[in-house]
Amino acid sequence: MNVNKTLIEYFILKGFSDTPELQIIVFVIVLLIYLVTFGGNMTILILICLERHLHTPMYFFLANLSITDISFTTSMLYKIFSSFTNGDKTISFPECMAQSFLTGSFTIHELYILTAMSYDRYVAICMPLRYQLVMSQRTCVVLVSLCWALGFLFVSPIVWMLSSLSCYTSIELNHFLCDIVLLMKLTCSDTSVLDILFFIEGWFLFTVFPFLLTFVPYIFIIMAILKIRTTTGRYKAFYTCSSHLTVVTLLYTVNVIQYLIPSNLDYKKFYTLINTVVVPLLNPLIYSLKNKDMKNALRRRRTYWRRILI
Repeated sequence: MNVNKTLIEYFILKGFSDTPELQIIVFVIVLLIYLVTFGGNMTILILICLERHLHTPMYFFLANLSITDISFTTSMLYKIFSSFTNGDKTISFPECMAQSFLTGSFTIHELYILTAMSYDRYVAICMPLRYQLVMSQRTCVVLVSLCWALGFLFVSPIVWMLSSLSCYTSIELNHFLCDIVLLMKLTCSDTSVLDILFFIEGWFLFTVFPFLLTFVPYIFIIMAILKIRTTTGRYKAFYTCSSHLTVVTLLYTVNVIQYLIPSNLDYKKFYTLINTVVVPLLNPLIYSLKNKDMKNALRRRRTYWRRILI
């Protein structure tokens, strides 16, 4: 079979739909959600920086999670915003590889940051007397640095191998971003090694490994909570990890649904969009609405600025 081999210099992103009216509606909705997501995560970052009583390991990890959500959403959606304003749907090959690298790295980083937060909750509930010693400032910095490093290191070989495959059967991508899986399907080069690497990293390093590291500590947390004699004590212990558990469950549920749905690209784009805008939006809402410290800090800052303005 003859394959139309083309050396790619750029790709064309089709976006959400071929219907201009639908493109406008989706763009407006996505823009509004992005602004709320950006504002919510920035509010969390500012409160954590300004409020001294929030300078604890849990909020240090939460601040990094907010940075990740902002970076992840921006790297995924920036091309949508630029193409809508200037009408240019093309994305250069280097820019496409850069977007694939950043989105993949931030995705992995978020998974491992949530793993670090799970470990923090385990120490807080199962070893409360040793919490300050175990979760020292140095430990927190090392864990966060490791999360960032893992995100960049795991994705680097995949994107590097993908960037060397400059032969593609089409320059048109039926998506609103440069998706690694879609690019692998469109290439006319041999991807056997890349397929094996992607399968190993995708299932084990991106999914199974962080999933186990995140949820196994909760087995010990639940066992420790059940040993608490008073109902108030059990409620307080569970409350300290409820927000994190909600975010983790939500993220993994969306990811599982995204990978188990049919291969129809319209469904893929829909769930990718949910994972891009909805999950980062719910993270600050969950941590602000369910967290008394965050709500009290927000009230204090509101009162402070009212006094200054009045």
